[in-house]
Amino acid sequence: MSKSTLHALSQPELEQDLLHETIRNGARKLIAEAVDAELAALLEQYADRKAPDGRQAVVRNGHLPQRHVQTGVGDVEVQVPKVRDRSGTGIRFNSTLLPPYLKRAKSLDELIPWLYLRGVSSGDFQEALSALVGDQAKGLSANTVSRLKARWQDEHKAWQRRDLSQKRYVYWWADGVYSNVRMDNKLCLLVIVGVTEHGHKELVAVEDGHRESEASWLELLESLKSQHLGVAPKLAVGDGALGFWKALTKAYPETRHQRCWVHKTANVLDKLPKALQPKVKSALHEIYLAETRDAAHTAFDSALKRFQDKYPKAMGCLKKDREELLAFYDFPAVHWIHLRTTNPIESTFATVRLRTKKSRGCGSRDTTLAMVFKLMQTAQKRWKRIKGFQLLELVVNNVEFQDGEAVEDQSDGNVA
Repeated sequence: MSKSTLHALSQPELEQDLLHETIRNGARKLIAEAVDAELAALLEQYADRKAPDGRQAVVRNGHLPQRHVQTGVGDVEVQVPKVRDRSGTGIRFNSTLLPPYLKRAKSLDELIPWLYLRGVSSGDFQEALSALVGDQAKGLSANTVSRLKARWQDEHKAWQRRDLSQKRYVYWWADGVYSNVRMDNKLCLLVIVGVTEHGHKELVAVEDGHRESEASWLELLESLKSQHLGVAPKLAVGDGALGFWKALTKAYPETRHQRCWVHKTANVLDKLPKALQPKVKSALHEIYLAETRDAAHTAFDSALKRFQDKYPKAMGCLKKDREELLAFYDFPAVHWIHLRTTNPIESTFATVRLRTKKSRGCGSRDTTLAMVFKLMQTAQKRWKRIKGFQLLELVVNNVEFQDGEAVEDQSDGNVA
């Protein structure tokens, strides 16, 4: 007779099961509170809007059907509230924390830094942790979290010293992202995301800087060179205000410069009256969406001619980076959508966005930096290859491109 595999749970197993149940219950409560906070913000946004009969236009209207989200501690039941728009304008509530497609939540190891940075609870980080795991969850005590944060800082420091001798990045995106770490201590994160010769996007650097200064960027770039990143990227994309450009010229003088059109558009429109902004924005679209460099220059000249006399500051902001705004025309056309903006960084920080309001005790500079590093590492796992990655081989081999097309050598018909 075979021996039964059934056995009574030991005391440690019982404690572990109770711990998981406590964590699940705490997670359920925290998620509900966070989503309710999102809904409250939406209702406050439309608090002054009235229906034709004078009643409040946007009100709560029950919940969507209950569903389960997989987490590192098992399935957690969640319910997303609904709103009713009596004005008929189609206002709906869409939770960013629980989008309809979400089936699997972040693991606990990812959730802790995510909570820390997003500030989803009404209190500080320790209060959020308590709401997540419950008062009896000793396995995730404040001391444990402190050790986790120390470990993440160590991981970031080790990552800063990694060997890059086998890496080759064809394109870079660079940006400075600000966070109010403490009331008197503003953190500027210097971030570089790169594309390898095989088309994969990777986090190259995330460091603590000082107001995006040339000195801070140069220190970062020299650090990459000390990690044996000797081959310069072919093109770097970033905001025109960055001290990054002067530093890049010193560290990697071979790299071409491309100004981000999203940043440039925002800077130009900021110098115009609101009534004129849509018209100028349309003119800017005509420039960077032109099929050829010559057509872009024609649209550029047309915009300057139309608006220069009345709005010299706005047009001065536009024309000072003319050549750098059009550098992308010398690269494959299929890559243009990636090279005109710093979207790979912007889109990542749309979900890993730091707190923008000053709050007490929201963390040290080192801890915040480590948290961002962990979350960007997690985000990197979901980054997709760039379109037309096969053409990166031509870019690496210095094939000349004109208006997005490879130039053929007329002598033998081959690509130059």
